[in-house]
Amino acid sequence: MLWIKALHIVFVSSWFAGLFYLPRIFVNLAMETNPVVNERLLLMARKLYRFMTLLMIPALVLGLWLWLQYGIGEQSIWMYLKLVLVILLIGYHHICKSLLKKFENGENTHSHIWYRWFNEVPVLGMIAVVILVVVKPFQ
Repeated sequence: MLWIKALHIVFVSSWFAGLFYLPRIFVNLAMETNPVVNERLLLMARKLYRFMTLLMIPALVLGLWLWLQYGIGEQSIWMYLKLVLVILLIGYHHICKSLLKKFENGENTHSHIWYRWFNEVPVLGMIAVVILVVVKPFQ
């Protein structure tokens, strides 16, 4: 079980690296006027999104495995709050794909400042999840 937990942490951390970095690319895309640089940033964003999706899948599978092993019904409220946050973070992941498509189609409507704030969402999510898992409030 410890191997599963360790691998879950590795894949979650790797997925979050993508969640932290992709919106930073969006910040640069929102400011960029050079078409050559813009295309290079889009290429980076596409590759990163594909890679972070591949990292998200084992993170979720291993997390589900751990949840099933510990007993779904026997969890405290902190676990259900964590699951809500995980669902929201999956939604954030898919919003990133939607924003990437808008950049690809030249339809971006947000400023670089908006993307700077958008970039903080996974940071807050990670802080909340780590606190829920380590401190286990509401137990």
